[in-house]
Amino acid sequence: MSKFGAMKQQRAERAKAPESNPAVPVSEGATASRAAARQGKKAVSAYFSPEVSRGLNILAAENGTTLQALLGEAIDLLMRQYGKHPFGER
Repeated sequence: MSKFGAMKQQRAERAKAPESNPAVPVSEGATASRAAARQGKKAVSAYFSPEVSRGLNILAAENGTTLQALLGEAIDLLMRQYGKHPFGER
């Protein structure tokens, strides 16, 4: 069976299984904690070269943080540079 076939089968099995916590909506492929952390938030994305991506991921790993936290810090600094109030949430 192909990798995608196996993923499709796993989704079908999860759909048949009774939901463990129906009060917490979970998007396909996400955990309950991840879904809760994303509630009320919007994705912000951009396209950069592979070198930029690699460099940011290395920087995050070297500092023991996540890429999201690192980018949140960068956005806060950018907002301050332009005289705007940083949002301080990541």
